[in-house]
Amino acid sequence: MSTPLFAVYRIPGANFAFLFSLFLTLGLMALIVPYSKRRPVGTPVTWAEAMLAAMYVFVLFFLAYGVVPHQFITHADAELNWRPDKILTGPEVGGQGLLEYLPFEITYQVIRDIIVVGIYAVFLGLQIFMWSFWQNRGKKKPSLELPASTYGRPLVKKG
Repeated sequence: MSTPLFAVYRIPGANFAFLFSLFLTLGLMALIVPYSKRRPVGTPVTWAEAMLAAMYVFVLFFLAYGVVPHQFITHADAELNWRPDKILTGPEVGGQGLLEYLPFEITYQVIRDIIVVGIYAVFLGLQIFMWSFWQNRGKKKPSLELPASTYGRPLVKKG
């Protein structure tokens, strides 16, 4: 009986389901860049291409905003034991440095939720970047060079 590959190479604190969903989502997002360079600007979109693109974007959104955060929450709750009763710092626990003066306690569940909000923020930033990259794929950058005279000097219009 053989064991799965991910069970042989066990990394402490890592979760295969979370890492797989994260890398799958990032890989699918990265595929948009070479496709955008290949597709000419202004080409009409067929019905089938529009449906395929809509399905692709839906799967990306489902993975980025549904599966990846859920897998991290499941990993943090089940394997890392980041529960509400596990206190990181607070008045009763005593902290280090500035954290010892906090009048409230910070649990590991709060840290988990902050990380999940960070995951959402990163994917939102990537989403905005990808839409911007797609919309600006055919635009040329303006040339900052001034036209030169027959003598090689830049022409400056006096006005």
